[in-house]
Amino acid sequence: PGPVHNNVITEDRNRTTEHTPARKKMKSSTLLTLLALVPAASAFAPAALPASRRPFSLAAEEAEPAPARTAAEYSALTSSVSTVFPIEEIARILPHRYPFALVDKVIEYDAGKSAVGIKCVTLNEPHFTGHFPDRPIMPGVLQVEALAQLAGIVCLQMEGAEPGAVFFFAGSDGVKWKRPVVPGDVLVMEIEINKWNARFGIAKASGRAYVDGKMAVEVKEMTFALAK
Repeated sequence: PGPVHNNVITEDRNRTTEHTPARKKMKSSTLLTLLALVPAASAFAPAALPASRRPFSLAAEEAEPAPARTAAEYSALTSSVSTVFPIEEIARILPHRYPFALVDKVIEYDAGKSAVGIKCVTLNEPHFTGHFPDRPIMPGVLQVEALAQLAGIVCLQMEGAEPGAVFFFAGSDGVKWKRPVVPGDVLVMEIEINKWNARFGIAKASGRAYVDGKMAVEVKEMTFALAK
């Protein structure tokens, strides 16, 4: 009986050994099939909803709105901007008066060379009555005139000129308007004096004006002549 039992065990072991490679091959094939199905299955998985379509509670938890700024915080944004020439000083230099005084203050000034000025646009200005009644827009020619007045603030303090003198707008070239200027806008203007002939009182300048950091108007060349 002992030898017979041993033979049975030996035969069972032989059968197990014979089937082991086949089983390993079957397991490997099954594993490869499952791995191949994973990317295909992921294609049917629901995509994550954008924040705007997620449930309100989840969206609120992920990104809470920033607190509103106060008037003091908005006012502080311009705290570093200093005034070089206030409106009273501008009135001493320029002959223009209401309703044609178009520079409210000068915030940068390089004598004989350049200046940066501010024009605050308001609905109280008379030209908005007709330009246009249902859509008030600052006329483009007045934007150029404002640049010319800023240039005049520089020119009328140069050699050969006197503050308060009258100067004529003799010409302009390369004028481009980029966007409408409307009541409530702050027109930030800059000009450069490119040529000044003190003997004949002739000046040439270029300028640009911006609203909210975006260019509103550009003038490649303006020509002025002092009245004789």
